[in-house]
Order: sequence, then structure tokens, then C-alpha cells
Amino acid sequence: MRLPLRLARQPDGLRRLSSDPSAKAYGRRAEASAKEDSAMKYVYLLQSLTFPNQRHIGITADVDARLQTHNAGGSPHTAKYRPWKLETYICFQDDQRAIEFEQYLKSGSGRAFSKKRL
Repeated sequence: MRLPLRLARQPDGLRRLSSDPSAKAYGRRAEASAKEDSAMKYVYLLQSLTFPNQRHIGITADVDARLQTHNAGGSPHTAKYRPWKLETYICFQDDQRAIEFEQYLKSGSGRAFSKKRL
């Protein structure tokens, strides 16, 4: 069964999607234990502040730590375009769906989709 995705604009201006049916209006889960959070995967989209046409798509279990790593130059693929800002991220409970969605966003039609919709 596919769950509908819920898109909500956050108070900080970010847009977040969640496939969790218990998600609140801001895309956060109502109640979650630390164990459940560790199983979640996030597909994120970054945009360079110095080169606005440069975008990066990735997958992680901790979005904030990953953004800090990118901005600190910890990734050779993104170091030359730093600093980065987080445009949006999408939360998945199923690792395989997260991987497939990341691969889609890195494809030609996925890039067009992310530029227009995310």
C-alpha cells in the first residue's frame, strides 16, 4: 500500500515531505522513539549559496550533521561550492524507497522534477 506524501512549509521556510500517516501539519511525526528515528532515511536537496545553479542530492540518517559535513568541506564533491543551504528533505521509513527516490532525483526527469516542484 502506498501512503500519500504530505508537503508542508515549515516556520523556517523549508518544505518537507513525509509519508508517515501520523505526521503533523509541519511534517513531523506525532510521537516517535529514538529507535524509530534511527531507522528513518532522509533524501535531501542542497543548494550552493555562492553558486546558486549548483544543487546536490543525497541520502542520510541525520540531515543536520550531513549539512555541517558538506559546509565544512568533508565531501570532495561539494567542497568547492560551499557554503550550502538545505532546500528540502523527504523522510522515508523504508530504506529501499529512499534509495530509489534519491536515484530518481539524480536522473534527468528527476532533476527536472526537483527544479520545478521541490
